[in-house]
Amino acid sequence: MSLSRTTFVCAALATSLSLAVAASPALAALKAGDKAPDFKLATATDGKTGAFSLKDSLKKGPVVVYFYPKAFTGVCSLEARTFADNMPKFKALNVTVIGVSTDTIQKVTEFSKADCQGKFPVAADTDAKVAKAYDAKMAAVNMAARVSYLITPDNKIYATHEAGDGVSHPMKMLEAAQKLKK
Repeated sequence: MSLSRTTFVCAALATSLSLAVAASPALAALKAGDKAPDFKLATATDGKTGAFSLKDSLKKGPVVVYFYPKAFTGVCSLEARTFADNMPKFKALNVTVIGVSTDTIQKVTEFSKADCQGKFPVAADTDAKVAKAYDAKMAAVNMAARVSYLITPDNKIYATHEAGDGVSHPMKMLEAAQKLKK
């Protein structure tokens, strides 16, 4: 295959993927007051693997579950860094944060050290079961959409945020956590 044909094929594939992603937003059918689906997933924090249980984490206080499409992509990296920068504020409110994507455990392990700066766990939902349960799976591809939830200790959705930008998710979840604390 010539270079120009290879370039054309790559451009066509990229365009197709972009259209599929744009045409398949999350439904965010989970609303305030809905019961949050319980889950357990393999995680990584600061390059070390472990496990996360929503049920166990809710015993300690509220939990932010944020779904992101792909580690080490521009917006997802910005979002992770913004959550990491704001972790002292979340911790002051006794809020646990976990990021969830369909990336492999190897990929989230690297991401947990780099962009998450070791400040919170990220989970590997490779089969997208958790993303589906939270209406955060893109329809056309095996990727999570950008949707965030704040869940109260009684296992209820307190706040939901979905938008394409990475900065609004940490800030909206922090704002919701501050309101919850009052």
